[in-house]
Amino acid sequence: MGYKKKQLLGFGLILLFLVVLLTGIVMMLNNIKSNLTEIVEDRYYKVSKVAEIRQLFSNSDREILFAANEANKSERAGSLDIINGNHSKLDNEIATLSSVANTVKGKKLLKELETNYGSYSVTEADIIQKIESGKGQANLQSLMSDQRDKRTKVITTMDSFKKYQESLMNRALKSSKQTYDQIIRFIILAVLISIVVIAITVIWMIRSTSKNLQSITNVIKNIDYNDLSEIPRIQFQSNDEIGDIAYSFNEMAGSLEAYNQKEKEFTAKISEQNWIQTRLADIATMYQRIIDLEVLGQRFISRLAPMVEASLGVIYLKRGEGENTKFVKLASFAEEGKEAGRTNFMLGEGLVGQCALEKRSQIINNVPDDYSLIKTGLGETLPKSIFIAPVIFEDEVVAMVELASLTPFTEFQETFLGKVLETLGITINSVRGRMEIERLLKESQAQTEELQVQSEELQSQSEEMQAQSEELQTQSEELRMINEQLEERNRDTELKSKELQRAKINLEAQAEELKQSSKYKSEFLANMSHELRTPLNSILILSEMLSDQGDSSLTSEQQEFARVIHSSGQDLLSLINDILDLSKVEVGKLDVVFDEMNVSELPELLKRNFDHVAHKKGISFKVTKDKNVPDIFFTDQQRFQQILKNLLSNAFKFTEKGTVQVTIKRAEEELVAQWINTKGASSWLEINVTDTGIGISPEKQKIIFEAFQQGDGATMRKYGGTGLGLSICREFAKLLGGWIIVDSEEGEGSKFTLFIPSLPEGMKGAGDVSIAASQVAAAEVQEIAPPIEKEETVELSSGDILDEPEGDQLFKNKTVLIVDDDNRNIFALSNALKQEGMQVIAAENGLECLEVLQNGHSIDAILMDIMMPEMDGYETMRRIRMNSMYDNLPIIALTAKAMKGDKEKCLQAGASDYISKPLKLDQLLSVMRVWLTN
Repeated sequence: MGYKKKQLLGFGLILLFLVVLLTGIVMMLNNIKSNLTEIVEDRYYKVSKVAEIRQLFSNSDREILFAANEANKSERAGSLDIINGNHSKLDNEIATLSSVANTVKGKKLLKELETNYGSYSVTEADIIQKIESGKGQANLQSLMSDQRDKRTKVITTMDSFKKYQESLMNRALKSSKQTYDQIIRFIILAVLISIVVIAITVIWMIRSTSKNLQSITNVIKNIDYNDLSEIPRIQFQSNDEIGDIAYSFNEMAGSLEAYNQKEKEFTAKISEQNWIQTRLADIATMYQRIIDLEVLGQRFISRLAPMVEASLGVIYLKRGEGENTKFVKLASFAEEGKEAGRTNFMLGEGLVGQCALEKRSQIINNVPDDYSLIKTGLGETLPKSIFIAPVIFEDEVVAMVELASLTPFTEFQETFLGKVLETLGITINSVRGRMEIERLLKESQAQTEELQVQSEELQSQSEEMQAQSEELQTQSEELRMINEQLEERNRDTELKSKELQRAKINLEAQAEELKQSSKYKSEFLANMSHELRTPLNSILILSEMLSDQGDSSLTSEQQEFARVIHSSGQDLLSLINDILDLSKVEVGKLDVVFDEMNVSELPELLKRNFDHVAHKKGISFKVTKDKNVPDIFFTDQQRFQQILKNLLSNAFKFTEKGTVQVTIKRAEEELVAQWINTKGASSWLEINVTDTGIGISPEKQKIIFEAFQQGDGATMRKYGGTGLGLSICREFAKLLGGWIIVDSEEGEGSKFTLFIPSLPEGMKGAGDVSIAASQVAAAEVQEIAPPIEKEETVELSSGDILDEPEGDQLFKNKTVLIVDDDNRNIFALSNALKQEGMQVIAAENGLECLEVLQNGHSIDAILMDIMMPEMDGYETMRRIRMNSMYDNLPIIALTAKAMKGDKEKCLQAGASDYISKPLKLDQLLSVMRVWLTN
C-alpha cells in the first residue's frame, strides 16, 4: 500500500469517527435547545399571560368594589370605563392563551377558565347595571356576594393553570440537565476512543515508513560532499512515495556526478587558457630589447621548448627568394653533434620544406627510426611526437620551427604553439628591420671615416709634393750642371706627378662616394621623418582634441591621459627635429637668418618659459642683464633662443635644490680677441647659465658635447634624455659665429658660458670666426624635456597667424577636400574640421581628388598630402592649376617630409601654402582662415 493511501486511510478513519462524534453531540445539543425553547417560548409565555390575566381581573374586581361604594359615586364613571376596558382585554388574552395551548390538561383548564370567567362576567354586568341605575341596593349586595364566589373560582382556575405550566417547565429543565450530563459523558468517551484510534493509526503509518526513511537517511549521510564524482545509490524496491523519492535521489545523484565532471572539465580548460596567456606574456617580455636574429632565435627556442615539454627544438630562418629559397638553421635546443639536425632545407624539401611550401603545420606521432635521438645522462631514446610549423608574416613564410617530444603534444600545447608563432613572425620582421637600419648606419659611418682618412693622406701627399717642388727650384742650378741627376729627378718628378694624378682621381671618386653616402643619409632621414611624422600627426591632433574638449564625456583622468599622450608626442617631435637639425648642421644645409633681435625682451621671455619649472621644483630662478648690453642685436633669433632653452633645461633638470641663474652682459672684446678674430662683429654677448646641480667631472667635460653622449650611465638612467641638446647648442653657436665653454665641479654645480657676436651683415662679413680648439674647453651635458610649454616660431607664407574670433563663423558650411592616403590622418583631420562647422570630403590619392573636382563639388579649400600612391601631391597640384577654374582655389600642402627644399618644391607645384607634419590644429586653422578670408 502506498504512503499516500496509508495517510488517506488513517486520516479518513479519524475523520469518520470525528463526524460520528460531532453528529451525536449536535443531536444532543438540539434536544437541549428544544427543551430550552419550550421552557422559554412556551411555558414561560403561558405563565406570563396567566399573570397578566390575573392582574387585569384583579383590577376589574377592585374597580367594581370601588364603584359599588356610595362614597365614590362621583368617580364611578371612571371606574366603569376601566372595568369595560379590562373586560375587552381579558377576553382577548384568554382567547390568545387558548390558541397556544398544546396539552389536553392545559386546554381543559383554559376551557374551565373561560366558563368561570363567563359566569363572572354576567354577574359583573348585573352589578354594573345596578350601580348605574342606583336602585336595588339589597339585590346589589346579593350580586356582590355571588360575584365573590365566582371570582374565587376564576382565580382558582388560573392558579391551577399556572401551576400546571410551572410543573411542565420543571420537567423540561430536568430533561435538559439530563441531556447535558449525557453529552459530557459522550464527549469524554469519544475523546478517549479518538486518542486510541489516532494513536493506532499514527503508529501504523510511522512503522510502515520509518524503515524506508532510515535507509534513505543512511545513504545521504554516506555522501562525500568534497568528492561528488561517485555518489552512493538507494538500493530497495518500493512502489510507494518513498520509492519515488529513492528513484528521484538516484536520478539527482547521476545529474550531480555529470555536473561535477563538466565542472572539472571547465576548470581544466580555464587552467589551460591561463597557462597559455601566462606563457605568451613571458615570450612577449623576452622579445623586448632584442636587436639580433641569432639572439632572438636562441632565446626563443630555449624558452619555447621547455614550455611545451619538448626535448629537441630547431628554428630555421628563410634565406633567398624564388627558386633559391632555403631555410637555414638559426638556433637549436638540446642538440648534440651534427646528426641532431640538418643545417638547411630547400623550399619543398623534406617535411620542413613541404610545410613551408604549403604554409601549414604538421604533427607526426609515428617517428622514423633515423630521427635524432633524445640523449640524457642515463641513455638515449627516440621522440614520440614531432611538431613542424611555419612562421608567417604578411602571408609569407619567414621561418620554420620543429620540436620533438617524448610525449604526444596535447591540444592546448598545439593551441599555445599556434599563438606563439603568430607573434614570432612580427618580431622577426621587426628585428630584421632594426638590424638593417643599424647596418646602414654603420656602413655610412665607416665610409665617412674611410673618406676622412683618405682625404688626410691626400693632403699629406700634396704637402710633400709641394716641398719637393720648392727643393727642385732652389737646386735648379745644380740640376743644370748635373744633367744626369736632373733627368733622373725629372723622371722621378714625372712618376710622382702621375701618382699625384691617380691620387687626385681616387680623391674625386671618394668625394663622389661621400656625396652619394650623404645623399643616402639625407634620403634615410627624410624617409624616417615622413614615416614618423605621419602617424604622429594623427596622435597629436586626436590627443589635442580630446584634452581641449572641456564639455566632453571623458573623465578628468581620461583627459589627463590625452594630455600625457599629446605631451609625449610633442617630445618625440622635438627629438625628430633635433636629429634633423643636427644632420642639417653637419652637412651645412641649415638656413641661418640674421636679423634684429630685441635683447631687452630676453629676460622676460626666459622668466615666462621657466618660472613655473622653478616653482615646481622649489628652486630659485634669476635673470639679470647689465645696463651696457645693447638693446638691438643682430643674430638668428630662433637658433639663439633654442641654445638658451636647451642650456636652461639642462640646468633645471640636474638641479634638485639651490639656484639657477642667467647673467646677460656685454663681452669684453679683449677677452674674445684672445680666441678668435673679431672682425665683422659690432659687439659680443656673454651669457652665463649657472646652476647648483650635480656638476660634471673633468674627464666627462670633454665628451658631453658629442652627439648621443652623456655624463655617465647612472645620469642617463636617473634623468633620461638622448644626449642631443648640447650637441645642437654647440653646432648652433658655431653657425652664429660663437662658441660655448663650461666650468664645472662634480657635486658643486655647473656654469655654461655662451659667446655670441652681433653680425649686422651676417656671416659673410664676420671674417675668421673659427675657435682655436686648444683654447676652448668645450663640454656638454645632455638636454632634458621638462614638462614646460616650448615657445615655437611658426612660419606662415601668407602672413601672421590670425586670432580666432569668438564663435568663428568663417568656417561654417565651408567644404574642405582632404587628400591623404593614410586613413588615420583623414579621420583626425575630419573630426577636427567638423567640430569647426566645416563639411569634409576625403580622397585617398590624386586621381580620386581630380574625380571629386570633375564631379562638380563646390570645394572651398584642399588639404593636400604629398607622398601618395598612383598620383602624388606634386602632380595632382600641377593638374589642378592647369584648369583656370581653380586658379584661386586654396591648396595647403601637408607633408611629413621636412628636408630642405620641400617647401619650395610644393609652392612651385601649385600649393598656396605649406605646413609640415605633424601639424598643430591652431596653426592649420590660422592658415585656413588666412586663405578663406582672402
